Amino acid sequence: MKINWGTAIVIAFVCFIAFIMYFVISMSTDKKYGHDLVVEDYYQQELKFQTDIDKEANSKSLDSNISWTKTNNGIQINFPKNLDLKQIKGTVFLYRPSNKHLDFEIPISLSNHTLLIPDKRLLGGRWNIKVDWEYNNNAYLYKTDITY
Repeated sequence: MKINWGTAIVIAFVCFIAFIMYFVISMSTDKKYGHDLVVEDYYQQELKFQTDIDKEANSKSLDSNISWTKTNNGIQINFPKNLDLKQIKGTVFLYRPSNKHLDFEIPISLSNHTLLIPDKRLLGGRWNIKVDWEYNNNAYLYKTDITY
């Protein structure tokens, strides 16, 4: 049986479409390729985006902003030295992009202007740190991504 050019092109298109459909269906139904959102309440977080921008602007207007250093005991977050420790309130949220089960949040409790995030809570890899804090009824936000 002889196949002409028109039939060969149609067979090639059908094979290509079947190939693509196989991968689309297998990626959509396989649980190991989980498609999770960054946060579950995405739309509510989006509505608060302007307040986050304002908090970051407040943070940049300080004489010295928050900084972090990696130590043997974990990650040390350093708050500005000129602030009163008792008036600093807030939370530190650590987000792991590769696994949402490793995300955690800790309240800010300071001793000598530093907060230590213990090494046992952190695995090697990329982390996003979000420090949402208040001082004298002013809201501040510090965001950074690190590789631990």
